[in-house]
Amino acid sequence: METPVETTRERLLNVAEQRFGEGGYEGTSLRAITVAAAANIAAVNYHFGSKEALLRAAVGRAMAPVNTERRRRLDQLEAGGEPTPEEIIRAFVEPGLELVLRRGERGAVVARFIGRIAFDPSRRIRELYAAESDPIESRYLAALRKALPQASPEAVAFGYLNMQGLLALHQSQALSPPPGAAGHGNTEDPGKLAENLVAFLVAAFDQGLRS
Repeated sequence: METPVETTRERLLNVAEQRFGEGGYEGTSLRAITVAAAANIAAVNYHFGSKEALLRAAVGRAMAPVNTERRRRLDQLEAGGEPTPEEIIRAFVEPGLELVLRRGERGAVVARFIGRIAFDPSRRIRELYAAESDPIESRYLAALRKALPQASPEAVAFGYLNMQGLLALHQSQALSPPPGAAGHGNTEDPGKLAENLVAFLVAAFDQGLRS
């Protein structure tokens, strides 16, 4: 059975994920992407319009499966009543880890890409990522605030921001942990990693809101 041939648009997106993940947005030239994708600048302009638009499309594609699953889980939780903070945290974390740990080689590429762009030194690139990571994330923040009525909105927002950062750290390290990081990158048991991270975050929210 023949493997479907990638379109020029798909090749550009695949190479953009890899190169932006390795070198960041500013450190990756459009020429490097087009050469690796066997394309040209005209193809980028035709399919996307600009280098920034290519990045936006790559982020949107990479995050689509996560956003879809997060939306489904939150819809299900809210349809059943008032979800607990742990249920909300779990529904947010598990799809993010599954993106990395259950998608083989592509998972590693996506993890590096999302981790690099989400924490890019450029505020504009971080904002672009935030805008493209889907409005579902704002629903999770609102759900946490509702589930934690005793906490100030600022405290919940602080905890939520740190949850995003810790998840991104695990995503970026899951398949290629740094030297000496024992216990990181447990690709053999993604369920255990998710359980440990959810338990830690639940405790962090609880402790942080008590202090």
